[in-house]
Amino acid sequence: MTQDFKLPDLGEGIHEGEIAKVLVSEGATVAEDQPILEVETDKATVEISSPYAGTVTNIRIKQGDLVHVGDVLITFSGAEGAKAEKVPEKEKAVAPKAPAKVAPERREGPVPASPATRRLARELGVDLQAVPASGPGGLVTAEDVRALAEREEAKVEAAPPEEPRVPREEPSAVRPSTVPVPELPDFSRWGKVERQPLRSVRRSTAKHMALAWSQIPHVSHQDVADITDLEALRRAHMAEIAEQGGSLTLTVFVMKAVVAALKAYPSFNASLDASLEEIVLKLYFHIGVAVDTERGLLVPVVRDVDRKSIAELAIELPSLVERTRKGEAKLEEMQGGTFTITNPGHLGGTGFAPIINYPEVAILGMAQARWQPVVRGEGEEARIVPRLLLPLVLAFDHRVADGAEAARFTTSLIQMLEDPEELLVRV
Repeated sequence: MTQDFKLPDLGEGIHEGEIAKVLVSEGATVAEDQPILEVETDKATVEISSPYAGTVTNIRIKQGDLVHVGDVLITFSGAEGAKAEKVPEKEKAVAPKAPAKVAPERREGPVPASPATRRLARELGVDLQAVPASGPGGLVTAEDVRALAEREEAKVEAAPPEEPRVPREEPSAVRPSTVPVPELPDFSRWGKVERQPLRSVRRSTAKHMALAWSQIPHVSHQDVADITDLEALRRAHMAEIAEQGGSLTLTVFVMKAVVAALKAYPSFNASLDASLEEIVLKLYFHIGVAVDTERGLLVPVVRDVDRKSIAELAIELPSLVERTRKGEAKLEEMQGGTFTITNPGHLGGTGFAPIINYPEVAILGMAQARWQPVVRGEGEEARIVPRLLLPLVLAFDHRVADGAEAARFTTSLIQMLEDPEELLVRV
């Protein structure tokens, strides 16, 4: 028996990847759940295990190939599904039931599951392709099958009578016009050129940025925060945090201030569903932090920033950044962000205009903080003093928020950064 192994669904919004490593060779005997491939996406490098035990007869890809979900990657002979597991007593006692009318989104490719689990799915009328897996290596368990069947039955019981659907006109105002792109000229006519493939993270970044720029009407609001007192507070506690294995950076304080501002101005912690003409307000605060890596720009996500202390963030963020740079961050750590912070300030620059991380609606950029002369006081009492100033720029989706709201958001953020006591009270 031969079986084709197809690239499975790698997660939310990921439809393609680049083959980073092929871990098996033709003629090799592969065990079930044995790692066979490493696939690099725009978010992380994912190790893929075999759902079969068998012999590799044909490897259809090589390192560097771009593959899409559903593409056949490897063919096995003598392929067998997941090994039989001992059937629990409660599973043996299950009587056949009417189909649960399960119709959630289906995955592509084979589903690893034991014979007992497959039998249970048939009895309950559940499509294994639609069951979210909780077992190791994506294994679908009997509990997963029962949980989905119960959820679908509850939906059927609670669903109100269907009403006639009235076709609605799709909004044209939010859809950009399509302009043909002219061909590039032959640059070699004017001198020597060298071509490099647009690959891996750089290719994905190019597509993502083009999507964001074409779909989102960007507007930027700029201001400056006096972080002199905040820097004094940071330096006073750096050694204490370092002893705990953390790093008390300016970004950590900004993350907490951003969350407080997002709570006051929730339009910036949202996404726009243009097809339904609805704004999706998110009631959780997962903050993405742009990280410069050898592979390109990546954005790992720190979850539930509102529930974590500054000390906890100072320990978690450096670890996440380091694992991202090494390519060791998990795929789930690169997804689900609600707002992004990008801080290239240590590289220099007085300001810049960041592109929003679609499908978010806002991003905060931090330029380089510099000591500058500042006039304090008025009239005869005015004096010039050195202060540490941090340039900030908020890029936002003008379909979701207006300039006045962006100004209020930024002002609220600056007030907290300039007054550490207010920051500590509000977070």
